[in-house]
Amino acid sequence: MRILVANDDGIHSAGIAALARVASRFGEVRVVAPDVEQSSASHAVTASRPLSYRRSRYPDGVEAWRVNGTPADCVALGVHHWQDVDLVLSGINIGTNVGNALWHSGTLAAAKQATLFGLRGIALSTPSTAPGGEEPDFEALEPHVERVLTALIPLSSARLLNVNVPVSPRGMAWTRQAVRQYDGRIVPDEDPMGRTHYWFTVVPIERTEPGTDLWAMERQYISVTPLGLDLTDADALERLSAELPLDVPTELEPAEEVEEDES
Repeated sequence: MRILVANDDGIHSAGIAALARVASRFGEVRVVAPDVEQSSASHAVTASRPLSYRRSRYPDGVEAWRVNGTPADCVALGVHHWQDVDLVLSGINIGTNVGNALWHSGTLAAAKQATLFGLRGIALSTPSTAPGGEEPDFEALEPHVERVLTALIPLSSARLLNVNVPVSPRGMAWTRQAVRQYDGRIVPDEDPMGRTHYWFTVVPIERTEPGTDLWAMERQYISVTPLGLDLTDADALERLSAELPLDVPTELEPAEEVEEDES
């Protein structure tokens, strides 16, 4: 099995090194990651300038490449240069990706890009601080990540999965995305010159619904959320079609050619 590993924290993140080590137990691994941190890059792709693809020194003999682009760019270049990739793993992100944060997660975007290419993608994240304020202990997380991959890799029908691993998991649960509240807000501040600037930050969500990724993580369960690429609100489409009937095309017609204005 060929496993491409990407992230949004950058090629030097301890999280991607841990994920590459675990993934190596399941197949041949290649790391392709941004040369600098690209957190919250969402699914941006770089179309306005060329990208570089340079080899990077990496521990444990893992082949690694760095890209001066986004997580989605990394997967696109990784798949282009490495034929017959079977699975794309993204992470381990330093910070959870739950609820509406999925909309701007660069970690998830790498897994989504894999799915757009017809491959399977799994994004993995963990809380950014452990008790006491330290960074995540990725070595301690590795057995839990291995358990997750052991369970999920055989599920060929699961095309896109978002996984969040708490510090000390009690178990693993299927969840849905929490969408009732958004935790983003703008915080005004002032620089030393007296000029106003703004921080986009998050506030803790206090109430969570049972069965959601937030709810599971609060209870120290690994949350596994199956996702899809179709953004269509099926319930709204059915409701609105009945409320306001519109035209229903009966056959496909060739597009009309538009004459260019030579003036």
